[in-house]
Amino acid sequence: MGKKGYNWKSRAVTNVDVDNSTTKKIVLDIQHRVENYDSCNALVLPSQKRKTKNIDKKVATTRLLSKKRRKQLEKVVERKKKKLQRAALLEDLAKVQVTPAELKQYVTLTSLQNKGLKRHFRELETPVEKLKRKADNEEESDSTKITINSIKMSKKKRLAILNNIKQDEAKLDPNIVGFESSDSSDEDDTNNEEENEEHPDNTASNVSNEKTEINEKEGKKNLTKDVDKETTSTKSNNKRESKQSVEKRQQTPKIHTPAVFIPVNRKSEIQVARLKLPVVAEEQVIVETINENPIVIVTGETGSGKTTQVPQFLYEAGYAQNKLIGITEPRRVAAMSMSKRVAEELNLSEKEVSYLIRFEGNVTEETKIKFMTDGVLLKEIQSDFLLTKYSVIILDEAHERSVYTDILIGLLSRIVPLRNKRGNPLKLIIMSATLSVEEFVKNTRLFKIKPPIIEVKARQFPVKIHFNRTTSKDYVNEALQKAIRIHTRLPEGGQQEVHTVVRKLRKSFPLKKNKQPQIKVVKDSEKNEAPEALEKEHSEKDDSEDDSDDDFDAEEALRRNKQRQKKQIIFPTINLDDYSISPTDDTHEDLINIQDDEDNWDEDEDEDKDVIDFKGLTNAQPLWVLPLYSLLPGHKQARVFEPPPEGCRLCVVSTNVAETSLTIPNIRYVVDSGRCKTRLYDKVTGVSTYHIGYASKAAATQRAGRAGRTRPGHCYRLYSSAVYDNDFEEYSQSEIQRKPVDDLLLQMKAMNIDKVVNFPFPTPPDTMQLKSAEKRLTILEALQPPSKREEEIYCTKVTPLGRSIAAFPVSPRYGKMLALSHQHNLSKYTICMVAALSVQEVLIETLDMEGSTKSKWLQKRRYWAGTGNSLLLGDLMVLLRAIGTAEYAGSKGRLLPFCEENGLRHKAVIEIRKLRQQLTNEINLNIPNLNLIIDPKMPLPSDMQAKLLRQIVLAGMADQVAKKVLPDEIKEEQDKAKWKHAYRTPEMEEPVFMHSSCSLRKTSPEWVVYQEIYETNKMYMRGVTAIEPEWLPKFVPMLCRLSEPLVDPPPRYNPKTGKIICRVSGTFGKAGWALPSMDIEHPLTVDGVKWFAYFFLEGQVCPKLKRFVPSLLTTPGSITKSWAKLIPRTQAIVQTLQSQGVLSKDKLIEIWDSDKKFLLPAYQKWLPESAHAEAAQLWPPL
Repeated sequence: MGKKGYNWKSRAVTNVDVDNSTTKKIVLDIQHRVENYDSCNALVLPSQKRKTKNIDKKVATTRLLSKKRRKQLEKVVERKKKKLQRAALLEDLAKVQVTPAELKQYVTLTSLQNKGLKRHFRELETPVEKLKRKADNEEESDSTKITINSIKMSKKKRLAILNNIKQDEAKLDPNIVGFESSDSSDEDDTNNEEENEEHPDNTASNVSNEKTEINEKEGKKNLTKDVDKETTSTKSNNKRESKQSVEKRQQTPKIHTPAVFIPVNRKSEIQVARLKLPVVAEEQVIVETINENPIVIVTGETGSGKTTQVPQFLYEAGYAQNKLIGITEPRRVAAMSMSKRVAEELNLSEKEVSYLIRFEGNVTEETKIKFMTDGVLLKEIQSDFLLTKYSVIILDEAHERSVYTDILIGLLSRIVPLRNKRGNPLKLIIMSATLSVEEFVKNTRLFKIKPPIIEVKARQFPVKIHFNRTTSKDYVNEALQKAIRIHTRLPEGGQQEVHTVVRKLRKSFPLKKNKQPQIKVVKDSEKNEAPEALEKEHSEKDDSEDDSDDDFDAEEALRRNKQRQKKQIIFPTINLDDYSISPTDDTHEDLINIQDDEDNWDEDEDEDKDVIDFKGLTNAQPLWVLPLYSLLPGHKQARVFEPPPEGCRLCVVSTNVAETSLTIPNIRYVVDSGRCKTRLYDKVTGVSTYHIGYASKAAATQRAGRAGRTRPGHCYRLYSSAVYDNDFEEYSQSEIQRKPVDDLLLQMKAMNIDKVVNFPFPTPPDTMQLKSAEKRLTILEALQPPSKREEEIYCTKVTPLGRSIAAFPVSPRYGKMLALSHQHNLSKYTICMVAALSVQEVLIETLDMEGSTKSKWLQKRRYWAGTGNSLLLGDLMVLLRAIGTAEYAGSKGRLLPFCEENGLRHKAVIEIRKLRQQLTNEINLNIPNLNLIIDPKMPLPSDMQAKLLRQIVLAGMADQVAKKVLPDEIKEEQDKAKWKHAYRTPEMEEPVFMHSSCSLRKTSPEWVVYQEIYETNKMYMRGVTAIEPEWLPKFVPMLCRLSEPLVDPPPRYNPKTGKIICRVSGTFGKAGWALPSMDIEHPLTVDGVKWFAYFFLEGQVCPKLKRFVPSLLTTPGSITKSWAKLIPRTQAIVQTLQSQGVLSKDKLIEIWDSDKKFLLPAYQKWLPESAHAEAAQLWPPL
């Protein structure tokens, strides 16, 4: 590199100007002797040095314009063009201008101008007197006022007046320093004058309008006064209006419809009971709010009557005249019971107030009010997105946050505005038993306009809350003890209380006929417990948590009286010969001894006992105990609403189904365990486990509210107040955040909601849940493979197979099994299997049963498993035969005895039958020629059909494959016990096992698929079926990594299928489980086309070509060699086949149907010219 600027003078290219003036002055006359001179004669040389001058070339550089500067200049040019055209425009306007006399007859638009919100609020803040005084002062002081024009300068004038008033008010405060501001109107006038000076051509047009301006100036004073007067009157009126009324006026004018009232003839006793409900007092407010708003939220405590009364309000308001009133419930029990109750109160038949749940319903064409589960409404949205049959949708029990309710809220938040835009309004009412509606209201993505909230305050009787001192882990035993104490010590009221007091007083102070003390058998343990119980009662007597209201001094007196008595122990005479050597169960005798004990109940003493004291229960009032849970048959669930037998007391032992879904009448005491059973799913692996944990504070409040419906009540909480404050959450987690969202994601994709991550969920699921669900659905081939571009994440589209799967009301993996089942006449077996897999707890678990019953059931299930491929079908074959046999027994009228004898849950069998009927109807609609029926005498599947069913199960459980851990795979010695008889899964590191009840436990195949994994003390697989590893590349291609076709053995041609078969090896899953070498169809590659061309030339594809094999110019085997591309004829036939993707005989025949001469020229190159005509004559060689 040289120096910068080195020798710049010599390198610079400059023009030199030579001064030749002296040379030009020399006078020469050389014409007489021209031949002796030429142009190079020395006489032309200068005599002295000439002056020179360097001339630098000045290059004019044009500056590049930026985009911003270019736009500015273009606007300047455009503005000048407009000014040039303004003169002609003014001349044209002057020709059609109204005369001044006619102009005076018009009314100025200033008085008719609408005010904006900013101006209105600013004028409300400014006193009218100050505004008027300011305007008057300016009118008197300024001789040249600004002309108020309805089009120009009016806004600036108005803002200037208001700003000056505010500045004057600010200057009155000596603590505030004000800053003067110049009026912008002066600058505008100056700018206008400059523009007129720049364009003198416009003066002619201005002169023509001088008369108009003079007229405006003459009337400006009167005009200003009129405007001020009208503005002042408008301000005085609008000052009384609130901001909310201004906003309502600016909205789209509403269409007012006449009020409608539908008369209802209710029974008198129902009307009396109905008027006691708190929600009835809010009927007018609720109906008016619904009429005026598209979306309304109604909240109220349990027992306010929302579920039964709001549909009646809407029915009387005419919402059911032309369309349906739809009410969704999260549970089927609630939908059925509420429809019956509303029909009874409205005095209507079941045809008009109906219900529709998953497997049954009584909906007719006359239906006006329709109760249904939320899943049923979601299915209707798939076929009718705008829900055109409904005028109102009520989402009840929204606080439970079920998955389908959350989706419905998101969908309806978009459907309601669409219906309103089309002039066919739809009303949405969200009803919640708690005030946990902040997630609905504050979610701007859900509701852009905050919906109104109506709070219905229930007339709840006071409920006294009792906490335990300690929180026992054995809450079941604690609940049993508490229920017994309540029944024996806390009567239901009325005459029973009187009789109880009389009975206890008589026992405390009995009439002494004999002075001899009573002799009684007392156990030593009870002797020792008596003093401790007295001390405990004395220390806890004044505690607020003790039930002092229900304790009697008579009991304490009786206890002291008994302690003073001498207790004698009489030992009975025992003959040891009557007893056997082996010990017997003496629980029954112990209970009898406890019943014979006459000590009274002491609550604090009972809390410390592990054995329940049944003393005095034989003399107590009979107890009518009824269970209540969701799996209970409907007729048994309805018993809790019926009055108990005369003289009995009702006791309902329920799960959390009685928390909010059902309201049981006449409940006074509630025993709350504080627990709830929740099914938890791992977001990645999908492992499920039932977890019993603490409920939420909102749930505890709901449980306590059940005791104060008809009179004051008590709630006994089997946990301490410290546990309640520290361990209980405010609200329970929504269901959509706890369970897999595979079916939800597929349903939304089928509704063309591709980017589910942007869906307005009230509480959106975790992105990990969505990602895992998309991965599983992609493996099932229900969704297209995702793109690698970041902007297309979560945008995968549904495949045609996915749309078919979404049509079935089952899980996506079961839907795929149904979609593939029409082949080989397997639909009836697949429907039965899918129905059995979709229903929980079909086979009763045998863990707690007696030994004989357990062995009998297990033996029966092993018999149902069968042999061969039926045995390898595993647990699904047991379900298939169990349901088939139960259906046959049902046709003979012996279903219930059969279920009891063989360990089947009767309600589950009934539910499976309904689901089979529904799935059969769905398939018959899509494939009419099948004509499927539910045959009670369905034959058993053959061995080949059982093998095909195993393949169908693999297609549905493609991502749930497990491989047995072989002994040689266990490296460390300490792991042998851990991994003995264990299986591995692709997503988990921990071992999984087969349960003892699994039919494949003894055979223990190497490769299996499972329905689900659940966790107890270990990880167990449920619904296990054996598979063959050779099936994995065909049914789970996304998880298999196959090698290139092996050279040894070479590919071969299968004449039955007309395809090339090759041998490959590979691995499965993330762990890379080695797959055995297997035969597969050759993939469409160049090598595959070469092998097809080889078999074509040999005559194996078309036998008619075998006659030409001896006369081929080159052996067919040369086409597979590496040097074959050097031969033109080889390249010709390979490229011809590859251009059409021919790799099978069927594809070749398909092309020959449209092009008879396909492949003939390439084949003729392999033949001598003498055989060309013969080959062309028989072409195509079929």
